[in-house]
Amino acid sequence: MPPTLALQGCCLRAARPTPGLVHILTPASSTTLTTRTPPIRPSDSLTTPRPFTTSAPAPYKQPGVPGSDLPIPSVSGKIPEMPPYPYGPRQVYHQSNKGLYGSSRIQFGNHVSEKHGVKARRTWRPNVHRKRLWSDSLGVFVTTRVTTRVLRTIDKVGGLDEYLLGCKPQRVKDLGPWGWRLRWRIMQTPAIQERLNRERVALGLPPKDYDALRRDAEQPLPDGTPAGEPLMAETDKMLAEESEFQLNTDEAEAAEAAKDHFMKEEKPAR
Repeated sequence: MPPTLALQGCCLRAARPTPGLVHILTPASSTTLTTRTPPIRPSDSLTTPRPFTTSAPAPYKQPGVPGSDLPIPSVSGKIPEMPPYPYGPRQVYHQSNKGLYGSSRIQFGNHVSEKHGVKARRTWRPNVHRKRLWSDSLGVFVTTRVTTRVLRTIDKVGGLDEYLLGCKPQRVKDLGPWGWRLRWRIMQTPAIQERLNRERVALGLPPKDYDALRRDAEQPLPDGTPAGEPLMAETDKMLAEESEFQLNTDEAEAAEAAKDHFMKEEKPAR
């Protein structure tokens, strides 16, 4: 006798495996054990720790000056022939050392609500942009960071060169280390040197022969010691080797000093 439809449904439900029973009745050998691997710490790896940023440093993007082998100095490069900045690097708001920020820096204050008078600390940052400013003496665009306040000053005085050549102490202080480097570079151009000579003649002073000064700086000293970059290289080499510097190399002066008993210690009379 064939089973009824109700009996067939009960048999099908009984034959369907229960998920809980299958999981319990399945042998342990057939189950896949998943283990959690602990994360690798930077100290456990043999490679060097990764830096804070993954972006490569920005390349030097200043253009070459036409007709001159002297490039526009970088923001942090060493230039032995350039005089040091009289005010030194800025100790507050360090990024102003790499741009024309003037006297701008981060300011701190409070934001006060109008209804309850509740104070909340806040900051005011300078409005800094990256601009290409034209230099008449160099004949190229100089890329630099500059604040909007300095941009208004540059437009007011008549260009980047006029801003960099300002002679007031506050202007020199506002230039910062980067502005001081640009000031030194434009003063090496023939146009600015001719302008400075005209100003000297107007003041009753003799003009400077920059070519003669450059040739004199490259000539060796009377005792045969090289001047300029060779002398600096030799000095750095002696400092690296911890060699002794002979300050008095004239034997005649040493003999005369010994003859006159110069700086001789005398015993007190009893």
